[in-house]
Amino acid sequence: MEFEVRNIEETTALGEALGKILKPSDIVCLTGELGTGKTHITKGIAKGLGIDEPITSPTFTIVNEYDTGRLKLYHFDVYRVSDPDEIYAIGFDDYIFSDGVSIIEWANYIEEILPSEYLHIYIQKDLEKGEDYRKITITPYGEKYNYIKEL
Repeated sequence: MEFEVRNIEETTALGEALGKILKPSDIVCLTGELGTGKTHITKGIAKGLGIDEPITSPTFTIVNEYDTGRLKLYHFDVYRVSDPDEIYAIGFDDYIFSDGVSIIEWANYIEEILPSEYLHIYIQKDLEKGEDYRKITITPYGEKYNYIKEL
């Protein structure tokens, strides 16, 4: 599925719509260049899950946990991870195979350790259409995510 958004608010709104339908143990993998809006879509997903805490990118801590919504949210940023063993050391499998929702920014850096079923969101800039214009492609991998067509 492809979406076109013209600003940060529309990016966040798309994330919120997604967050409202995500299910326990869903894994959302975010990719795209620096500054495309991965954290903004994550903020929207958190809002859709009913989380009202400030959402920040866990660039140096690797994972932030939020448990005030209808599902727990585990927000990973693996931009600075140089070896997948670093991810395993923090209990990666315990997070992604739990009943919470896991969001992984820069998932392409650890694709060799991702499970076979996940939801991939790729965000692209199109500066010809405007500074904040984005094309967002959502691709489900695995039958588990067939319900995403509801979005």
